[in-house]
Amino acid sequence: MKGVILDMSTLKPDDLDLSALEALPVSWTYYDTTAARETASRIQQADIVLTNKVVLDAPSLRDSHCAYVGVLATGINNVDIQYCDAHNITVNNVEGYGTGSVVQHALTLLLTLTTSFRHYDNAVRNGDWQQSEHFSLLDYPIRELRGKQLVVVGSGQLGTGFARVCQALGMRVTFSARPGSTDDPRPPLEELLPQADVLSLHCPATPETENLIDAKALANMKPTAFLINTARGALVDEPALATALKNGTIAGAGLDVLSEEPPSADNPLLGCPQPDNLIITPHAAWGATESRQRLLDIAVSHVQRFVAENR
Repeated sequence: MKGVILDMSTLKPDDLDLSALEALPVSWTYYDTTAARETASRIQQADIVLTNKVVLDAPSLRDSHCAYVGVLATGINNVDIQYCDAHNITVNNVEGYGTGSVVQHALTLLLTLTTSFRHYDNAVRNGDWQQSEHFSLLDYPIRELRGKQLVVVGSGQLGTGFARVCQALGMRVTFSARPGSTDDPRPPLEELLPQADVLSLHCPATPETENLIDAKALANMKPTAFLINTARGALVDEPALATALKNGTIAGAGLDVLSEEPPSADNPLLGCPQPDNLIITPHAAWGATESRQRLLDIAVSHVQRFVAENR
């Protein structure tokens, strides 16, 4: 069988052990990146196609020999599932590979905000501590998480994993009902927002969750509350969040995702003059070496099973 990986560089493969991948009875072609105009030609002769973010739509798949699509991620919104179902193309994604990496990243964002970590680090680097009259410099607010209320949207592995580490810090945790659900017995998010000291998002991007955190939601939060989003950028109304941070509607936000990635220069959050209450990281929460290796190993096991079943 012939196989292609369309955006290999997204895995940063130099860090990884590729031996299991290369031991498969598949003749692989690796592409670092693939533009939309290149997709159809690159997969035309392939039986197996692996992609992280490259879109596999009906036009690109139509003239291919593709029998298997492996998505090197949890979300499969970049694959035309209806077309694949209609043409007997097996599609597999990879779930649960990055829980540890994402949870620790979300916690890092929260702790960095609550301890004013960046400010204190800069204070030492800039010589402020060295010039202090006292042994301790306490120029920036430090907040204790113990006893605070965490509201989590999304009760999968990531949401429950983050909840557990926050409970270990002494936080109280409440999960909201699934957005758009009419039969979830848990309280709706709008009911929980006024109680939240921390709101953390761990749900997928769906029509029900698009701009879930908009101006109205932000206005219902405490001015001392923090927003953490390591899920999908589409969950947050970015202009509304930029305004809320500027006006002090909430205390701060830690984001690993934006609505467009890589972001455009006119993204309102990037346009903020590096506000004290905003941390943005470049969709890196999933990227621990162990996480990426686990992702690759699971994807390989899926391909291995497919090959064994189709000899």
